[in-house]
Amino acid sequence: MKLFFATDVHGSEICWKKFVNAGKFYEADVLILGGDMTGKAIVPIIAQGSDRYKVTLLEQESILEGKEAVDKMVATIQNRGYYPYVTTPDEVQEISSTPGRSDDLFLQQVTKTLERWMDYADQKLAGTKIRAFVCPGNDDVFEIDSVIASSKLVHTAEGQVIELDEHHEMVSSGWSNPTPWNTHREEPEDALLRRIEEVISKAKNPSNAVFNLHPPPYGSGLDEAPELTSDMRPAYAGRSLVPVGSKSVLAVLDKYQPLLGLHGHIHEGKGTRKYKKTLCINPGSMYEQGILHGAVVELKPQKVGNYLLTTG
Repeated sequence: MKLFFATDVHGSEICWKKFVNAGKFYEADVLILGGDMTGKAIVPIIAQGSDRYKVTLLEQESILEGKEAVDKMVATIQNRGYYPYVTTPDEVQEISSTPGRSDDLFLQQVTKTLERWMDYADQKLAGTKIRAFVCPGNDDVFEIDSVIASSKLVHTAEGQVIELDEHHEMVSSGWSNPTPWNTHREEPEDALLRRIEEVISKAKNPSNAVFNLHPPPYGSGLDEAPELTSDMRPAYAGRSLVPVGSKSVLAVLDKYQPLLGLHGHIHEGKGTRKYKKTLCINPGSMYEQGILHGAVVELKPQKVGNYLLTTG
């Protein structure tokens, strides 16, 4: 069987569409999306009167004239992984002055986007034999789980053991070890280890399984990220890299030695590493550029066959 794996699309509309269509393009039997599906911020498009709008995207302010220009900017913002919101100066003032209003609006945009994504996937995958699984990651709010569950053809893998074929199971969790950002699905290593072990306990043959675990194993080289200063800025102009992966993930790979480890979380950690019997893959992420990094992997009964990191 052949699988396609990608991760960390962080709200990018075009990356989601590329992921859904990758099954047919790469002739994959299974699509697997690792953690961090959702975006990080709303970008307001503010009316200025007379069919003119102002928007600031990535610190660049633009004036838009007419609906066509607004629609084009909406698509640009969505493809970069943010949530466009057409509004007025009065509403901007109301949102900023009402406690909790911005959080409510963000959640509305997240769920609205995920609903659209599920509809898109259901349409594109209908009539095919391609199976699709997603596993929300540490950055993803819990409210998206019910949206995914509403899909006919996209299935949540979190905390489950899924039979990929007659030979291989997939063990999945999108939770991570602690990060500097105190995200939604992260916990101390001891709790994370218990969580992962609980899922593995449901597997019939862990040594012949795929471990779809969001953080890479600690010290693998797939987990190196820029060292941060106390005010959360990259140290030494981002030239100093430190391992930030999970020791719990390393522990279960060491203990069970599955065929394949699928990881993400660290966008800069693109690559492959062999750890004992396990091939570990982190395809990396360039979602803001609308580029989908992925991996095509062939699974044979007792081994990993050909594999390829992809960019597109």
